Amino acid sequence: MDRKQVVFRIFLSIVIGGAIGFERERKNRPAGFRTHILVCIGSCIAVMIQLYIIQYMKEMIQMDEDFKYLLSADISRMASQVITGVGFLGAGTIIRDKGAVKGLTTAASIWVVACIGISVGLGFYFLSLVGFLGLIVSLIVFENIESSVIDKNKEYNISIEYLPKNNVIEYIIDELLKNEITIKSIRIFDKNINENRTIKIKLTINT
Repeated sequence: MDRKQVVFRIFLSIVIGGAIGFERERKNRPAGFRTHILVCIGSCIAVMIQLYIIQYMKEMIQMDEDFKYLLSADISRMASQVITGVGFLGAGTIIRDKGAVKGLTTAASIWVVACIGISVGLGFYFLSLVGFLGLIVSLIVFENIESSVIDKNKEYNISIEYLPKNNVIEYIIDELLKNEITIKSIRIFDKNINENRTIKIKLTINT
């Protein structure tokens, strides 16, 4: 495989993964900007490893026809098992804290590192280097872009107990607008307790 193709494919993976991740990040979804980029890079590396293996087998057979037995051997089995196993390891880094999912980027980076390690082990050094650079750019450079450029929404849960005659909802909306807070959505869950009424308001706001 030509080196320009390797660079282009990794670059295109960053662009496509980043574009989808950007949209997810803006909507405050667990898997965001960098996570999508890393998964796309890792998948790209895994497929190119397979292509490299096929190319390597062809070259070996052309050098000596005695290597034809390689056609019936599943050379990529070990690599695929490593990728699957590391997926479970990455799952262990994902935690849920106060309704927020954390650790997805770390899990994705572990998986990408595993793909790069397989590439190094097979001797595909240029692919390993380009994949490494893509990983570093995604984790370090794009972190600043993620925090400064992407306009994230934040979710707040408010639980209020009040008397039915009070216009609590209207009051909350007025106070938020006075403080220049844009309300993206409000979900109200009514629950009657004795004479009072309890509502749970979920605010998705852009601050």
